[in-house]
Amino acid sequence: MRQTLDTVWQRRGTSWIWDEEARNQVCAASEVWSLRQLLRAVGHWPEDLPSNDNNTLVVAGLEGCLDLLTPADAEAWLGDVIKDAILSFQSHYEGEVALIFWLPSGQGRIKVNPATEAVTWRCSAPHGQEALDFGRVLWGEALDYPQEVLLREGAKPAGLFHLRIT
Repeated sequence: MRQTLDTVWQRRGTSWIWDEEARNQVCAASEVWSLRQLLRAVGHWPEDLPSNDNNTLVVAGLEGCLDLLTPADAEAWLGDVIKDAILSFQSHYEGEVALIFWLPSGQGRIKVNPATEAVTWRCSAPHGQEALDFGRVLWGEALDYPQEVLLREGAKPAGLFHLRIT
């Protein structure tokens, strides 16, 4: 998977970030929206975003919602509700701002297959042996796969960044 040291993920596209240092680069904890706030805003997006000089919206709560659903229901909800919210956000702001999903346990839950670059989400108990086809559901395994976000050369990935989901 390609990697990026560029900070474009802080101003454009959609990211899934699990590194607290990375999150702190774009927002204060008090600026993070709940997933409920995001879903309520679909179709009624605010003129100003709360973070990073009006360039970023950081949202928490996705992983908790995924954990409450069965894997089949979680995958359907991810593809129907969350993808629609991402597409609405991208369309409204014309791809000129960033939507970041804050996933504190994402490093242990998002897995990238090195051979195929397929991205999966490891489910929680009692479905811990199952995984959601995260990449296929959200970006259709497009040829422009997401990039791993690096905060510095040689560091572990802080998250995944995708410039535009279609």
